[in-house]
Amino acid sequence: MSNHFTGLSLGAPLGDQRLDLCDLYAFGAPGDPGRTVLILNANPEANALHPDAVYRMNIDNDGDYLTDIAFSWVFNRPAADGSQTYSVFMATGPESRKPEAVGTKIVSDAAVSFDTEANVVAAGDYKVAAGSRSDAFFFDFDGVQNLFDTSGKRNFTEPHLSGESPWTGVDSNSTANVFSMAIELPTTALAPQPELHIWGRCSVLRDGELVHVDRAGHPSMSSFFNTDDTKEEYNASEPVNDRARWTDQFVHLLGHTGDYTREQAIVALDEHGILPDVLHFDPSKPAAYPNGRTFTEDVIDIRVAFLTKNEAPPTGLTPHTDTLDRFPYLGNPHPTTS
Repeated sequence: MSNHFTGLSLGAPLGDQRLDLCDLYAFGAPGDPGRTVLILNANPEANALHPDAVYRMNIDNDGDYLTDIAFSWVFNRPAADGSQTYSVFMATGPESRKPEAVGTKIVSDAAVSFDTEANVVAAGDYKVAAGSRSDAFFFDFDGVQNLFDTSGKRNFTEPHLSGESPWTGVDSNSTANVFSMAIELPTTALAPQPELHIWGRCSVLRDGELVHVDRAGHPSMSSFFNTDDTKEEYNASEPVNDRARWTDQFVHLLGHTGDYTREQAIVALDEHGILPDVLHFDPSKPAAYPNGRTFTEDVIDIRVAFLTKNEAPPTGLTPHTDTLDRFPYLGNPHPTTS
């Protein structure tokens, strides 16, 4: 869950885990280079999602960082037995920039899967699934705490880089589940030119209006680059405005974490494509973060190396082995105890 700890307080948006976007993935379907897989994970408790929320995958395919295609997921209120159903809408063009779930309904009242096997829905050329899955994100939570703690107080601007390695070698997510929304479709339907810019969005009704409460692009962005004072604004903001609004804050942080000069920080942010905060994916090239994202990249290792100007040692963790070679690709959920 690379965005699970959002800002220094490690809190979920509005204090509600259901609204917490965790990870975003984009890669070519194994064995079929003409198809693309998009996965947006939310809710680290892996139970029902919020019935008053819209969970969205936004795609910009022409480089202006405005949404050209949107897949919106909406969930019905859970039944007494805990079951839940969902619908998916696809919108294009100007309609895709509306906050509501609009466009063509490609899935209607399908069952969310909370059991072992995923409920895969075929919708024309699309495959769709939603429900609890094994979380593929791997990270050393205690190691992150060791790296950034100061006298027991979390401070993500002062890494401890002297002495022993901060990493424990323990994967804190080895048996974790997450709620996953996955779609596989022909790449031509996304019309990349040649690159796609992809970001997740979670919005929820407050006083009759949809309010943006979380976003997901690059892994571990809000976790490390934001503060309690800015995380709500950051999560509500749009990628097209990122460079103007957030460059100075990110440059300031990099000056603390890696002793970057302003010029070095701006060059690094540009080289890594950090702002705007969207996942870049050119489907004509192999997927591996930062070109898309698969389940095998150690994104915490990558992010910490970036923050510290390659001074931090590698985490030494390995990817999870329970992922699948078929849709929806994330492994079956781990058993839970009540």
